[in-house]
Amino acid sequence: MKDTILQKIHELPIPALREITVLNELPGSYLNLECTLPNGQKARVLEDGRTYYAAQVEVPGNPRCYGVAADETQIAVFTYGCNGADAELVLWMRL
Repeated sequence: MKDTILQKIHELPIPALREITVLNELPGSYLNLECTLPNGQKARVLEDGRTYYAAQVEVPGNPRCYGVAADETQIAVFTYGCNGADAELVLWMRL
């Protein structure tokens, strides 16, 4: 499953995500940041009690990072500042 998720992440229209070569297993309670949704509302889209395959990508010259959290049903891509500040949901895709 991990390899399939990594392949799907590489196929997303965000070139920086192609740098991801390793996915770490992390608890949802660590990853589940309150984020701004595309419609402007704030919400948490992950489940605290689940485990996700996750990675972070720093973008040179940009103070914001990409964060990816995925499981067998979904891939969520966020951008955020230092320590997860001002998280925004960029993409949320069902598998």
